[in-house]
Amino acid sequence: MDLLDDSPAPSGNSPEFTVSELSGAVKRVIEGEFGLVRVRGEVGRVSRPASGHVYFALKDDRATLDAVSWKGQVSKMQVRPEEGMEVVATGRMTTFPGQSKYQLIVEDMAPAGAGALMAMLERRRAMLAAEGLFDAARKKPIPYLPQVIGVVTSPSGAVIRDILHRLRDRFARHVLIWPVAVQGQSCAAEVAAAIAGFNALPAGGPIPRPDVIIVARGGGSLEDLWGFNEEIVVRAAAGSLIPLISAVGHETDTTLIDYAADLRAPTPTAAAELAVPVRADLIAWADGMGARMSRAVAQGMAARGQRLRDLSRALPRAERLLDGPRQGFDAKVLRLGGALGLMVANKAGIYGRVAARLRGESLRGLVLRKAGSLRELSARLESKFNSDTDRRRMQLRLHSSRLPNALSRLLADAGRKTAEGRSKLAGLEARLHSAQRLRLERQGQRLDALERMRATLGPNETLARGFAIVRVDGRVVTKVAVAQSAAALDIQFADGHAHMMPAGEGLKPAAKPSKPIIGQGSLF
Repeated sequence: MDLLDDSPAPSGNSPEFTVSELSGAVKRVIEGEFGLVRVRGEVGRVSRPASGHVYFALKDDRATLDAVSWKGQVSKMQVRPEEGMEVVATGRMTTFPGQSKYQLIVEDMAPAGAGALMAMLERRRAMLAAEGLFDAARKKPIPYLPQVIGVVTSPSGAVIRDILHRLRDRFARHVLIWPVAVQGQSCAAEVAAAIAGFNALPAGGPIPRPDVIIVARGGGSLEDLWGFNEEIVVRAAAGSLIPLISAVGHETDTTLIDYAADLRAPTPTAAAELAVPVRADLIAWADGMGARMSRAVAQGMAARGQRLRDLSRALPRAERLLDGPRQGFDAKVLRLGGALGLMVANKAGIYGRVAARLRGESLRGLVLRKAGSLRELSARLESKFNSDTDRRRMQLRLHSSRLPNALSRLLADAGRKTAEGRSKLAGLEARLHSAQRLRLERQGQRLDALERMRATLGPNETLARGFAIVRVDGRVVTKVAVAQSAAALDIQFADGHAHMMPAGEGLKPAAKPSKPIIGQGSLF
């Protein structure tokens, strides 16, 4: 009987279904009719629990359809569902009997009518991916414990404080901050310049070169994060020689720099956790490894010592090892006396046989042969000596024939150098006389100038031009008040002295002083 048959039936004969049977029948019908469907709609109320599944809704102006993507399907999606996006979802329809509702299990998703911004983002992502900027093979490993960490972010936001706080808690490191704008028109250019600037720092320079770079920003809308989708930023991240961690937005936010970075962190705080290990855990691990190594060494030594003792018990004692050689030595000592006598007898027999064969003729023949060999060697030696002597004599004649020419060249060189030395000496002598004459002339000219100056500025010449020197008690007077208060004035002219006394506004002659004034003083 068809469970969905609408033909009327007497109420008394209608079949009874359990809730599970009816729910299963509905599930089979829906899944059979809608095995694979493509649904276009706007994404609403996205939920991402800790399980990794994604629950959301597809809606239009008249209806809403619940949808779910399991964890394995979410990781394969090119576009993740975001609230407000218009997408085309591909999947299969099913029911959820626990809540008496149907839903779409989404296996893939593509943007549809998401506007020029989303379309541009998708095209740009595909273009950069085709160039290989997002390939996993080109990503560099993050150093386990970097000495210097470069952070590209806004210096006034909460992001940098979170990063520094987490680094301080886990493992304090030296941090270089490159301040940039994290949204707006200047964001992309400043971020790209910061990444390139960190890479341009020389190793061992006055500013330490970072071992890892963190590009961080807090969460925001698609428009706020758009600077991190710009091509210039993506290419700078992909071309960075220093390993780069992207920490832009919250866990649900995805930008193109995340694909180009060597490692993506869901949050800026997580980026700090990925950059350095926990110092306490590292110390504990090192202590544990040291303890394990000590135990392993001790156990190894104990095992080897036991093994050595076991093997030593299997070896025979040293006394037993020496018993056989000692007995053999004693036997050879006993045999030695008889062997020596036998050997002497054998040698004596051999000597007797050889002595019997020796006669005077054989000795004379041997002497004659040795004498012939000696004469032959003597002749060869004399010939060798004569040839060597002739060769040395020829070499001596050759060198002696070259000697007069070499002596002539040496004498010619010596004469030439002597002539050159005399010429230089004559030049130096002429320069010396000329310099002495010039010096005397300059000193004479200077003396004449000083004499002219003295004749012009000397004290007698100054007095001759109408000047006079006024003295009081032998001191030169330069102020009117001193002259008016003096009892007598001595005025020196070019032709002598005049002694005057102040009288009101004028002067009158004074009595001659009892002692002459010695010295004329100075005008300077």
